[in-house]
Amino acid sequence: MTALTERWPSAILRPRCTRRGRTQLAEHLAAGRAGELVALGQLLQACSRGVRPTLTPQIAHRAEHLTGTPVPRPDRPGHLPPAHHPTAIAVRFDEETMSTASHKPATKPVAVPSTPGRTAEGEQIAAVADTLVLAYGLDPAEVTRIPEGTATDNYAIVDQMGRRHFVKVYRARESLDLERASVELSEYAASGGVATARAIRTREHELLATHGRLPMSLWSYVPHTETAEGNLTGARWTAVGAAMGRLHRRLATHPAAAPSLEPGAAVCDVAAARDRFERLILAFQNSPRLGEFEKWALQAARERQAVLGDVERILVSLPQLTVQVMHGDLAGPNVLLKNDDVAAIVDFGPPTPGYLAWEIVRLGCDPKSVLSNGVESWLKGYTDLALAYRDANPKAPADDLLSSLRVGCAAMLCATFPLSAPVERPHIVGAALESYARARHEAALMLLDRLPVLEEALRETLR
Repeated sequence: MTALTERWPSAILRPRCTRRGRTQLAEHLAAGRAGELVALGQLLQACSRGVRPTLTPQIAHRAEHLTGTPVPRPDRPGHLPPAHHPTAIAVRFDEETMSTASHKPATKPVAVPSTPGRTAEGEQIAAVADTLVLAYGLDPAEVTRIPEGTATDNYAIVDQMGRRHFVKVYRARESLDLERASVELSEYAASGGVATARAIRTREHELLATHGRLPMSLWSYVPHTETAEGNLTGARWTAVGAAMGRLHRRLATHPAAAPSLEPGAAVCDVAAARDRFERLILAFQNSPRLGEFEKWALQAARERQAVLGDVERILVSLPQLTVQVMHGDLAGPNVLLKNDDVAAIVDFGPPTPGYLAWEIVRLGCDPKSVLSNGVESWLKGYTDLALAYRDANPKAPADDLLSSLRVGCAAMLCATFPLSAPVERPHIVGAALESYARARHEAALMLLDRLPVLEEALRETLR
């Protein structure tokens, strides 16, 4: 195709030659609009290599006419992706990740220019397809929307060769620096031997495509996997512990922050948790009508509020613990398993320091796995995970593992989410979230009730 585009560029503006060229090149071009975009992308590449560069403006103009968005051009440096410069990350405390991440979920989708006769969903899929062709040179045969992320709309892609890919569309352009930093952290982990999904760079060698109608990233597809949520059993505990140990060992070398020891009592703020629960309970009480899940969430919030004194005593007993750059959202849904191995760790946050003990226990105490295994079987699995983690990350202080159950118990009991979802984020409430909320609440209370016995078993194993 490259040779053909280099033979034909001078004729593309002549209708008679264009028609003849389309006939002669039919076997190389897909039909319709997608095929024209592919051809235009190839022609722009040829121009960038010095083949009739004077035609770049006309080719780019046609591509922009088809897509309604500026096209990066070698003759317009201002339209090429800007060089990325690391930026300081403003920090805030996040009760879910126990980190100081500033990665806030976006609330509004990115607007896409409307075309008469198309649905909003059709517009979005067309915009995804356009960006894939122009930014990545990938001609999609299928674009299918799949369940969304916290701040992304997600799509499964099949190209013309039958290969599968994964696209994240970012809803808020103002957070793209953080999104880019998240992808960079995933790539940093992968370069150290950690199994991750790999980001596919644009033609301009960028991690994010930001010049189309929708900002996005393109990822390799990890086939034949299931998530770790509710699926941690048997040999998988050891595999997950080893993968997490390798991840943390790699991220300890990240230049954003060197590992340090910080007071364990700062894992969560009980006074702030009390205020959150009081406001949540009041919001439920003032609601004119509560559904079944809201009634349960109100009762669960009252139960959690009642045990915050126990949480204070747990926090006081914690030693200093390691704080370093970590994944940021290392929960069951973000660990992909293939048989008994970890195929990939996905959905990194930006490089932000947090308590390792929390990230260890957040995955190890995956609520659905705790409940599906039963306490005794889960405890055996958790100790297997801890041993494998220690072998893979031998420089981690022993206290991070030994204190992990106390950290997890305190952190889960202090968190109002997902109990707060009906009040603060009602659009995400559904059967999956309700099931997760009930499992997490039950697992947190189990940890509190049996904490001394569980910790003693963990201590014995790690001696």
